[in-house]
Amino acid sequence: MSDTKNTPEADKGKSRELTFAEAAKRVQRTVVELVDGKGDDAKAAKVPREKRVAVKAEEVLAFKDYGTHVVVVTKDGQKLTSSGEE
Repeated sequence: MSDTKNTPEADKGKSRELTFAEAAKRVQRTVVELVDGKGDDAKAAKVPREKRVAVKAEEVLAFKDYGTHVVVVTKDGQKLTSSGEE
């Protein structure tokens, strides 16, 4: 007799699949914005500052959940990961 409880097909229903919206929530992209600050000569100037911005679900072309992190490819071709390294 074969035991159907231990087959990969039986385990498929147990694992929860991510949706595009859930994958997008886990990933952020780094953008640079210019803010008011002081330049090298101590005068008022625009200074670049990095900022983390969430990815929208409609931007996601494809994604892959590796268990420890999620990799998302956006429609404009950027490959982003949830591990914090880009």
